Amino acid sequence: MRHTTILWLFTLLNLIPAAAAQPYPSRPIRAVVPLAPGGGTDTVGRLVMSKLSELLGQQIVVDNRGGGGGTVGTDLVAKAAPDGYTILMGSITTNAVNSVLYKKLPYDHIRDFAAISMVGTVPNALVVHPSVPAKTMKEFIALAKASPGKVAYGSSGIGSAPHLSMELIKSMAGITMTHVPYKGAGAAVADVLGGQIQALCSSLAGLLPHIKSGRVRALGVTTSGRNPQLPDVPTIAESALPGYEVVIWYALFAPARTPAAVIARLNMETVKALNSADLKDRLTQQGLDVTSSTPYALSAYVKSETAKWAKVARDSGAQLE
Repeated sequence: MRHTTILWLFTLLNLIPAAAAQPYPSRPIRAVVPLAPGGGTDTVGRLVMSKLSELLGQQIVVDNRGGGGGTVGTDLVAKAAPDGYTILMGSITTNAVNSVLYKKLPYDHIRDFAAISMVGTVPNALVVHPSVPAKTMKEFIALAKASPGKVAYGSSGIGSAPHLSMELIKSMAGITMTHVPYKGAGAAVADVLGGQIQALCSSLAGLLPHIKSGRVRALGVTTSGRNPQLPDVPTIAESALPGYEVVIWYALFAPARTPAAVIARLNMETVKALNSADLKDRLTQQGLDVTSSTPYALSAYVKSETAKWAKVARDSGAQLE
C-alpha cells in the first residue's frame, strides 16, 4: 500500500503541470447517479458534487439514470467519451455486486472504468415500521421464525447490496421472509415509512433522518462497530448474529482511457473536497465514514470486493439475467 501511494504521489506531481496547462474543465460535467433519487447513492452523490463543482469552478449536473439495478446508468458512463466530462457516482452495488449477479453485463466493471477516489463507507441499517412489535434484532428474528414468510422486507432491487444484506441475515438466522424488490431505494424507504412493508435493510445515508424522526425503528447496523450517529443502536453482530458484517461504500469513476492528467485533477479535487470541514460534517451527519483514496488503492479494493461478494451471491443463490 505504501509503495502504491508513493508511486501515485510521484505520478500526480508530474501530471499537475500538464493538467494545469489544459483548460479542463472548460464546460459543465455530468455526474451520473445510476440509481433512482432518494437513496444513499443519490444523497451522497449530490453532496459531493456540490463541493466538487465549487473546487473545479464548473457546474456539475447530477443525472439520475436508474434501471437494471444500476446497470443502465453504469453502462452509460462506460460508453461515454473518456474526456472527464462524464463521471460515475459508483457504489458497492454498481461496481462490485452487479458484476457477480448478472450473467452478462454490457460492460466490464474493471476494464471499462478508471478509478478516481473512494468517497466513504456507511453501514446498512435494519429498520422496521413502528407497528412491528420487535424492539431488538433477537425479537425480530423470533418474530420471523414464528411466522415464516409473513414478514415482508424491501430492497432497492433483486441482487442489490440491501437485498444481499438481508439474505445474509436470513441465512445466518435460519429464517424465512418475503422479499419485495423495488426500482430504487427511495421507493423502498417510502413503503416502509407507510407500513406497506415491515422491514428494510438499506444504507444509513438514506435512512438516518427517518430513524431520528421516529418514523422507523432501527434494530441494528451492519458494520462491525456502532455508528457515531446512532450510538444507542447495536450492531447486528453484537445483538444477534456474531460475525455478521456488511459495509456499503461509494466511490467515483470515469470511463476507461480518460487522460491521466484529468484523473489526477479529479482525484486531487475530490480529496480536497472530502477533507473540507463543511462537506465532511454534512456527510458524517448522513452516517458516512468519509474516506478518500488514490486511484490505485480504489482499483485494488474493487477487485477484493468483487471476490467477496461473489461468494455471498453464490451462497444466497441470487442471480439475474
